[in-house]
Amino acid sequence: SLPPLHPLLSPPSSLPLTFLRRCSPAQPFTPFWFTVEPQDVVATRGSPALLNCSAHSGAASSPVRIEWKKDGTFLSPAADDRRQVLPDGSLLFTHVVHSKHNKPDEGMYQCVATMDSLGSISSRTARLSVAGQSHTCS
Repeated sequence: SLPPLHPLLSPPSSLPLTFLRRCSPAQPFTPFWFTVEPQDVVATRGSPALLNCSAHSGAASSPVRIEWKKDGTFLSPAADDRRQVLPDGSLLFTHVVHSKHNKPDEGMYQCVATMDSLGSISSRTARLSVAGQSHTCS
């Protein structure tokens, strides 16, 4: 039998005592981590570029979903056919765009891994810088 509650801690008469003393079972800990995080990259205008990212979980039943942020805002790869998230979570640029007034690819990138049952983790940030194509004179 349980000891009586202190009079100031007694439950209101409308709540059964078992309601206040019932505990939720503890959820087992599931490890969730990045196996690869993005690193700073210097890309060449017009060439492909790759920012690597991969995450793993101890729960095989829950897939890890990878999304990318650029300068703090989530990207929508469907809206830009030059960027695609590969099956391992890496971000591929089929060709980097960079001009004096148009620099859509240059910036700070971050990989965000999500598992529906656990939440999200964010990788380190990585800078994508763009160098112009080198020209040789003959």
